[in-house]
Amino acid sequence: MRNLTKLVFQRVVVVSICLLLQLAVLFIGIRRFFDYFPWYNAVVGGIALVLTLVIVSKPGDAAYKIAWIIPILAAPTFGVTLYLMFGGNHLSRRKRKNLRLMERTMKDQLKQDRGILDRLELVDPAVEAQAYYLVSKADCPIYVNTKTTYYSVGEDCYAQMLEDLRQAKQYIYLEYFIIKRGKMWDGILRILREKVRQGVDVRVIYDDFGCITKLPSGYYKKLEAMGIRSRPFSPFVPVMSPLLNNRDHRKFLIVDGRVGYTGGINLSDEYINETHPFGHWKDCGIRVEGDAVWSMTVMFRSMWNLIKKDLTEEILPPAMELREEAGYVQPFTDCPLDRECVSETVFLNMIARAHKSVYIMTPYLILDSTMQSVLCVAAKSGIDVRIITPGIPDKKYVFAVTRANYDELLEAGVRIYEYTPGFIHSKVVCVDMESAVVGTVNMDFRSLYLHFEDGVFLYQTDSVHQVWDDFTDTLPLCHEVTLQEHQQRSGIVRLVEMCLRIFAPLM
Repeated sequence: MRNLTKLVFQRVVVVSICLLLQLAVLFIGIRRFFDYFPWYNAVVGGIALVLTLVIVSKPGDAAYKIAWIIPILAAPTFGVTLYLMFGGNHLSRRKRKNLRLMERTMKDQLKQDRGILDRLELVDPAVEAQAYYLVSKADCPIYVNTKTTYYSVGEDCYAQMLEDLRQAKQYIYLEYFIIKRGKMWDGILRILREKVRQGVDVRVIYDDFGCITKLPSGYYKKLEAMGIRSRPFSPFVPVMSPLLNNRDHRKFLIVDGRVGYTGGINLSDEYINETHPFGHWKDCGIRVEGDAVWSMTVMFRSMWNLIKKDLTEEILPPAMELREEAGYVQPFTDCPLDRECVSETVFLNMIARAHKSVYIMTPYLILDSTMQSVLCVAAKSGIDVRIITPGIPDKKYVFAVTRANYDELLEAGVRIYEYTPGFIHSKVVCVDMESAVVGTVNMDFRSLYLHFEDGVFLYQTDSVHQVWDDFTDTLPLCHEVTLQEHQQRSGIVRLVEMCLRIFAPLM
C-alpha cells in the first residue's frame, strides 16, 4: 500500500494526470461547441488550411513541416489544437528580452583573436571557414593554448571530474540535463558541500523536465539550503505549452575557468555503469584545460542569467600558464530560439569536406533530408562513412525510428553498426582523423532543432586521435547491419517504421 501511494503521488504521475485532464476538457469543450454550431467544421477547416500555409511558408526542415501538416489536415480539430499548444517556439516578451541578454553576454565577453583565424586559414581554409561561422553566428571563438583529453567511458571521466572538483579555489559551475541521486551525484555533492564551506561559489543548473523522474519537486531549494546556488531550467508545470519542447540538454562542469567538461555524460549512476538498465552504458566526455574554458564559463553564466538575472559580479578569464598545445579548440552552443541551426551546420560542413572518412556515434539516428543526403553523397563518393548506434535501446519506439533510417543509408554504402554490449549514449563525429566534435548533440530533430545544446570542435588535437582510437576499439564490439539483413524485415515492421518515420520530427 505504501508503494502504491508513493507511485500515485510521484511528480511525473501527477503531471501526466493533469495534462490528460486538460486534453479531455479541451476536446469535450470543442465537441460541445461543434454540437451547438453546425458551421464549426467549416471554420476549423479554414483555420487548418491557413495554418498549413503558414507552416509551409516558414523556414525550416520539410520533414518537420510534413509531420505537422498531416494531422492538421487529416483531423483539423486535433491537429490545430496540438500545433497551437506544442508547435513552434512562441516566446513571451520577457523571454525574448532574456534571450537577447544571453546573446549580448556571449557577444560582449567572447572575442576572437583574429591572429588565430589567420593562422588556421593558412593550414586549412575550409576549417577556417567553419571556425568563422561559429564566431559570426554563435559568438564562439576558436582557441589555441588549450589541452583536451577525451574519455571513452563515463567511469574514467567521473574519476577525473572528482579530482578537478577537489582543486577548486574560486567557483564551480555545473549545468546538466539529468541529475539523479545515487553514487555519482552523491560523490559530487559531498565535494560541493565541502567547497561551499571553504568559500567557493558553487552553482548548479538542472533541467526540470529531464529530472522529473529523478529528483523531487523543488530540489533546488534543498541545494540552496546547503549553500549551493541552484536554478531549475524552465520549471515544469502541468500546463500544455510549446515551451515544453525547449529543454536544456547541455552538460557543463567548470572549475575556476581553468578546467571544463562536456559530453554525453549526465550525473546519474547508469552513466558510470553503477546500474545497468540497458546493458553496458557507453558514453564519452571531453576535458578542456586552458584558454578555451573561458567560452564554457561564459556559456554557463549566460544561461544562469537567462533563468534568473542575478549573476552580476564580473569575472575575468584566469591567467593561463599552459604552454601552447598543438591544434585548435572551439567550444560552441546551440540555441533553439534564434533560428540558426548551429550544430547541424557544423556537422554538414564537416561531412561535406571529408576526404577519407566520417565516423559517427549517436544514440538516436533520426535524420532530416539534408543530413541524410549529405551522408549518402559522401558514401557514394568513396568516403568511408560509418555510424554506431545502440544494440540495446533505452526507448523502443525511438529505436524503431532509428532503424527506419537505415534503408537509404545502407543502399548508399554507409556502414551501420549496433553496439551489442548495450546502450551507446556517446555523441561524436570524427572526420579524416583530423577533426572531431564531442558534445551533447544527438543526431535527431530534438537535439538539432528544439534543445539547448553544446559541443567542442577539435582540429589537429591529440584528443582527435583519442576519438579515432575509441571508434576502432568499439567497432569489434558491434554487429554490422547489412542491407540484405535489413531488407528481411516483415511487411508489418516496415509499415510501422514508415509511419514512425513520418512523425519522427515530433518525437
